[in-house]
Amino acid sequence: MFTLTASLHGLRPAACHPGAGPCEPTSTGQMVALYAAVFMLCVSAGGARFNQATLGASQFDAAADRDVLFNWYFVFFYASSVVGSTAIVYVQDNVSWALGYAISGAASFAGLAALLAGTPYYRRPGARGSPFTGLARVALAAARKWKVNLATSEELRFYHGRRSSAGDKDGDVSGATSLAAPSNSFSFLNRAALIADGDVVPADGSVFRPWRICTVQEVEDFKAVVRILPLWSASIVLSVAFGTQINFTVLQALAMDRGLGRFTVPAGSMSVVILISIVVSLILLDRALLPLWRRLTGHTPTPLQRIGAGHVLAILSLAASAAVERHRMATVRTHGEEGHQAWVSSLSAMWLVLPLALAGAGEALYFPGGVTLYYEEFPPSLKNTSTGMVAVIIALGFYLSTALVGVVRRTTAWLPNNMNASKLENLYWLLTVMATVNFGYYLLCAKLYKYQNVGK
Repeated sequence: MFTLTASLHGLRPAACHPGAGPCEPTSTGQMVALYAAVFMLCVSAGGARFNQATLGASQFDAAADRDVLFNWYFVFFYASSVVGSTAIVYVQDNVSWALGYAISGAASFAGLAALLAGTPYYRRPGARGSPFTGLARVALAAARKWKVNLATSEELRFYHGRRSSAGDKDGDVSGATSLAAPSNSFSFLNRAALIADGDVVPADGSVFRPWRICTVQEVEDFKAVVRILPLWSASIVLSVAFGTQINFTVLQALAMDRGLGRFTVPAGSMSVVILISIVVSLILLDRALLPLWRRLTGHTPTPLQRIGAGHVLAILSLAASAAVERHRMATVRTHGEEGHQAWVSSLSAMWLVLPLALAGAGEALYFPGGVTLYYEEFPPSLKNTSTGMVAVIIALGFYLSTALVGVVRRTTAWLPNNMNASKLENLYWLLTVMATVNFGYYLLCAKLYKYQNVGK
């Protein structure tokens, strides 16, 4: 669709040349075609990008093999992003937008063909309906039985699923019920599995009121999600800081010397440093650092340890960005150019490589570590959803980053339109403090969390 909008005259406005009069306005049909392409891209990325990681992980039985797969999945994911941010952009700028989109479309088609070619060999669990329906049923069933006192009831019968034996006598539902209660953690949710009159059909133990009764396993699945949500939320601040850092690094680069020999580095290409750092860090982790750690300590770093190390590197990256910005503003004040928006500092933009490389190394730790954690710890019914939790974090981070910048603009004078009169350093230090406090919150959550599946 993007290729069509860039190549067909009816789907794009005419070229606009300086001095040739007013530009032709974009028609409604052209905007509809463009937004339809954006919509399809978002839906396809949301449906395929992280589900592919889940599909790959489901092919392996050993957790160590799944960990390696996640590492290399992200290696190829970010390596392809490097190609898209450099080679494809070069083609679009120097040849044509249509050709750049066509190459991307051909690559996507080749990937789809490769995926379909392996279909006969994949493990594919059967569909069991929406897992979110089960979560909603647990919450609603527990709320409806809120007045039941679990501590004082003399005999509690909990539902464990429909009786599998077809030869049981009518009225005997012992195969579907048991005195065995769910775990004691979040015990208020145990009411959802408590059998009340009329909840279960006595003849076969099937559910008569699906929104008033759940199985013990469904309750335990709900608890597993509740346990991991605090750890998941601890990554949101990192994503906010990451999104803010990327956006303002481009503005910093525009106000710095971007010369590299005879070549001028485009400000928008500075983010490629992060992608390259992620790829290099993941390869080093998988091929050198993690094997070395195993030889020295006798065990593999846990997902929580990897995520924690990523937090530390992210904090160092933000502090480094603040230090570079302080140095840049020092050159601005030395030359007395605070009032000149177009003035470019003689400080090399290559100083931005250090904070960006640290940010990439941190992301190489906490994103794959998070995917591993969610996949291993989420209940089986939510495995397909688990890896998508990282995508939700990324989306929330960029939305909240925009909100944070808006609040800072309204309440402070840190971010005027003139970069040479800004106090961007203060924003970086604010993000550093936020990330540090968030790291303390993460450590608390990690200390209280008990693995359900990792290491077993």
